[in-house]
Amino acid sequence: MKTFPSYKNKNVLILGLGLLGRGLKDAIFFAQQKANVVVTDLKTAKQLKNSVDQLKKYKNIKLVLGQHRKQDINQADLIIRNAGVPLKSQYLQHAFKQNKKIEMDESLFAQYCPCPIIGVTGTRGKTTTATLIYELLKKTSKKVYLAGNIQGTATLPLIKKVTKNDLVVLELSSWQLQGFGWNKISPHIAIFTNIFPDHLNRYKGMKDYIADKKLIYQNQTKNDFLIINQDNLATKKLAAEAKSKTMLFSAADVPKNWQLNILGQHNLENIAAAIKVAKIFKIKTPTIKKVIENFRGVEHRLELVKTIKGINFINDTTSTTPVAGQKALAAVDKPIILIAGGAQKNLDLTDFAKDIVKKVKAVILLSGTATPDLKNKIIKFKGQDKIQGEFLNFKAAIKKAYSLADTSDTVLLSPGCSSFGLFINEFDRGEQFKRIVKNLK
Repeated sequence: MKTFPSYKNKNVLILGLGLLGRGLKDAIFFAQQKANVVVTDLKTAKQLKNSVDQLKKYKNIKLVLGQHRKQDINQADLIIRNAGVPLKSQYLQHAFKQNKKIEMDESLFAQYCPCPIIGVTGTRGKTTTATLIYELLKKTSKKVYLAGNIQGTATLPLIKKVTKNDLVVLELSSWQLQGFGWNKISPHIAIFTNIFPDHLNRYKGMKDYIADKKLIYQNQTKNDFLIINQDNLATKKLAAEAKSKTMLFSAADVPKNWQLNILGQHNLENIAAAIKVAKIFKIKTPTIKKVIENFRGVEHRLELVKTIKGINFINDTTSTTPVAGQKALAAVDKPIILIAGGAQKNLDLTDFAKDIVKKVKAVILLSGTATPDLKNKIIKFKGQDKIQGEFLNFKAAIKKAYSLADTSDTVLLSPGCSSFGLFINEFDRGEQFKRIVKNLK
């Protein structure tokens, strides 16, 4: 495997500091490599305060906030593009025109990683599947790392730790896979959970979105593996395209007598995908069963926060698409007081609205650009009586939901929409929900 190059005294530009910790950790990584680091972001120092405070002590990091600048691009020897910076950004386009070396955290790591990479993509279930695979692979004799699109992690700094005997599990979003596409590489084992409409505020259409997702297997060889969902029509169609060894998984693969600790039919598919990976690494079935039965899910995904007077409060804030909202409604078998709504991703809310009318006892709406459409559709399907207000104040929304709930009901935060507006991002929405719920009397 090639050795990671030296960036000592080189000009490294981090294009987009972001809010999830990746840009921060990449900036520190290059500062420790003794590069001259410039970090730019369209957000202000106030919005990025947490990251800014952690970067202050590095003399070789310069922050340019509230803007990106062409002069920083022109001077850069290497540009690390944050996944939040869209491909059509005029600054990224300027960098391409200048023939600059542009990389992304995960794909730069992948080019120099000495050990096998297990990559997980899909519209839904990426984090749960990747985390479960990580837990299973810890039962091998190898050292295992989990990174990629996981909240608070950066992948590149792992390059200083990993050896050829280790394993790396990466959750990969469609944007992160663009970096793999630029370098014509794919992970050794690719897991493709499903495809549903998403991010249509950043893609021209589903075709472009799927094209990026396909990069997870497009540059594999016959010695690699593709593990793909046969229960999802869109992924099932793609299975024939791969040059690698293809393995299909289905919810039906999970033995009925296993005692699972995570909610939802959709999670059976995530478990089935993880089992296929465990089998490649020859992990015995009793061990697989034990790990899966002990797995309690991932924070912010159908997470039971608290039970008060028999009322369950469930945080499903990563439900940022209508399909995710529908899966959550299907997963909860008690009467539901739903908190939904938020920002627009140009996704069709019709089926989500239908399921809300069918399944919930009451719905509390959070103000946002998608909410009027969701509200109109709920009314269209004769659910106007279920709507119990639209709120700009999150605490007031939660208190309203609590006041409507009876013993053995569930108050479910599963917005089915993006979070921007009332919240910094979906994780902020989930953290606030948990904090407010824990303080309810």
